[in-house]
Amino acid sequence: MSSAMQELLSILDLERLEHNLFRGRSHKVGWQRVFGGQVIGQALTAAQRTVSADRHVHSLHCYFMLPGDPAVPIIYDVDRIRDGGSFTTRRVVAIQHGRAIFSLEASFQVEEEGLDHQIPMPSDVPQPETLRSQRQLIDEFGDRVPENIRRFWARERPLDVRPVHVAHYTTRDKLPPRQDVWLRTTGPVPADRALQAAILAYLSDMTLLDTATFAHGRSGFDPDVQMASLDHAMWFHRPNPLDDWLLYTQDSPSARGARGFSRGFLYARDGTLIASVAQEGLMRLRTK
Repeated sequence: MSSAMQELLSILDLERLEHNLFRGRSHKVGWQRVFGGQVIGQALTAAQRTVSADRHVHSLHCYFMLPGDPAVPIIYDVDRIRDGGSFTTRRVVAIQHGRAIFSLEASFQVEEEGLDHQIPMPSDVPQPETLRSQRQLIDEFGDRVPENIRRFWARERPLDVRPVHVAHYTTRDKLPPRQDVWLRTTGPVPADRALQAAILAYLSDMTLLDTATFAHGRSGFDPDVQMASLDHAMWFHRPNPLDDWLLYTQDSPSARGARGFSRGFLYARDGTLIASVAQEGLMRLRTK
């Protein structure tokens, strides 16, 4: 298991301070703000710690209000809104420096049998073993990839990310706003369904908003583009042990008013639809 994967499991293991209060820490990687997926995963973990084990998350909806400070802990305050016969609802507020930086509402359900269907996984996507990792792309493209992207790709991270489409990293051409990305953890994930859901929530924030920049010949790494997640929604359709590659297929139906909207579908390698995601984010061109 990589040290980055060990670190991810550690930061998702929150400290309980009180009945409904939890404390989490952030990755120590020198980022200026906390990665949004980390806050989603930690907030979901806090909510799950107050829900009975026979109920599993089926959806979450959250808002990012202020950038998180990675230098100080994040306090997660859980509101036990409702415990019903089949469903449980929780609200979580993340707090730093005395202010709310993020909020999440999540719904949990007991296992039930019901109607079952899904849209198929794209059939024309190459397998991950045939693709290059982001570190290998550095060697292949060299200076054609901007320096800030090369630095990000070179870091040790808890996920192996293999993009199918790479043209948007090396050109300013306007491209269709869609992409396919294979993702896999760099170490085993414990057989804990709640933890697996938190890790899935963590990785769901990766690469998604960037899809909205493709139609404009831009990238989230461009210094003249200001980007930040505004809200994030996720629906958990089927459990998955996260022991193999996941395909994250994404598109961006719209961008307007300095906001970009993206959606994504997470599939297991065998084609099982695991989760659906939608996100809107700030996408503002900087002026002097």
